[in-house]
Amino acid sequence: MRTKSTKKNKINVVTLGCSKNVYDSEVLMGQLRANDKEVVHQEEGNIVVINTCGFIANAKEESVNTILDYVQQKEVGQVDKVFVTGCLSERYKPDLQKEIPNVDEYFGTSELPNLLKALGADYKHELIGERLTTTPKNYAYLKIAEGCDRPCSFCAIPIMRGKHRSTPIDELVAESEKLAAKGVKELILIAQDLTYYGLDLYKKRNLAELLRALVKVEGIEWIRLHYAFPTGFPMDVLEVMKQETKICNYLDIPLQHIADPILKSMRRGTTEAKTTKLLHEFRKAVPEMAIRTTLIVGYPGETEADFQTLKNWVEKMRFERLGCFTYSHEENTHAYSLKDDVPEEVKQERANEIMEIQSQISWELNQQKIGKIFRCIVDRKEGNYFVARTEFDSPDVDNEVLIDATQHYLKQGEFVDIKINDAADFDLYGSPLA
Repeated sequence: MRTKSTKKNKINVVTLGCSKNVYDSEVLMGQLRANDKEVVHQEEGNIVVINTCGFIANAKEESVNTILDYVQQKEVGQVDKVFVTGCLSERYKPDLQKEIPNVDEYFGTSELPNLLKALGADYKHELIGERLTTTPKNYAYLKIAEGCDRPCSFCAIPIMRGKHRSTPIDELVAESEKLAAKGVKELILIAQDLTYYGLDLYKKRNLAELLRALVKVEGIEWIRLHYAFPTGFPMDVLEVMKQETKICNYLDIPLQHIADPILKSMRRGTTEAKTTKLLHEFRKAVPEMAIRTTLIVGYPGETEADFQTLKNWVEKMRFERLGCFTYSHEENTHAYSLKDDVPEEVKQERANEIMEIQSQISWELNQQKIGKIFRCIVDRKEGNYFVARTEFDSPDVDNEVLIDATQHYLKQGEFVDIKINDAADFDLYGSPLA
């Protein structure tokens, strides 16, 4: 027989999914801390809040399994309450309530005040920009907008996150100043679509103006751009990137595919010719820029010829960074009406082929770095290595610079000039300049 715990409540926030979810969890934790609640991130607590992802099949499965795991813990008395929030909950709340009724309450992506109330806390408006960061102290995500207005056929984000809503520049500057005061040196700008920033508030694409305001924040030394959409990309951003040393020569621009029939079906609003021209313009304007992209293989109707077009293009473009995903057939998206006709094993083979090509490209590009010196930021110590990054690398997804910790001592969060001595497909090995 279970007995109710009499100890002081400790709220454990569990985050699944992307950096946007990390940000949302940090905002939730900041609010709870301001309400004098004891809150931890992915540690032990008697009250659990699971911030779920509902983007593609694998992510949904992980979210459901995590919910079931904590519900089981609740049933045997290891935790007292389980709350679920985030994208999966937004998208499938009625189904989840029916299938997993032992969760205390489900909340959508825009129900933070209600979630706080269920946790015995009040939503504090004056806390805008206050967060309890969960990333290493030297970098933090800065979410500059919520939602998306793009009509991409395969994507369920508008269903879960709603229409695009930009955060005003002055609020983002204030938030960045608070982060800098806590020792954050690198801001990673995130949104469902950076390219669209400002259209709703300022009636124009205003990412360049936001960047000019953020570079003035004292203490911030790197600003990195994630998730830009290719159609309508504001080219004045490249000018700011060239002029301002704080803005990393780095751009994450998910392109998804390149074969024209697939781009058309995906409703991407672009073509192979336009995309290739845009990338050439990027490289002409900022020759040292590292471009990261993501691709989808196995989209409905993708023929062997379409895939060959994609493969040839990847070989030709030589992206510095690239990730490849297999298509996930998502209900309530436009593509769901199409037949998911590429067998799962073919999808996986195609993804593997793309990543093999990219491994070779990455290895060749990394070999060119041997003997060169790069300014790096130290993220952490792992085993016998300090793990650092160049300005051309984002945390968790890109290359890392490994420094032998038995030979050298470095501090987390400091910038160090590192000479590259050796290189593998996705890792660099170096030593700090004395």
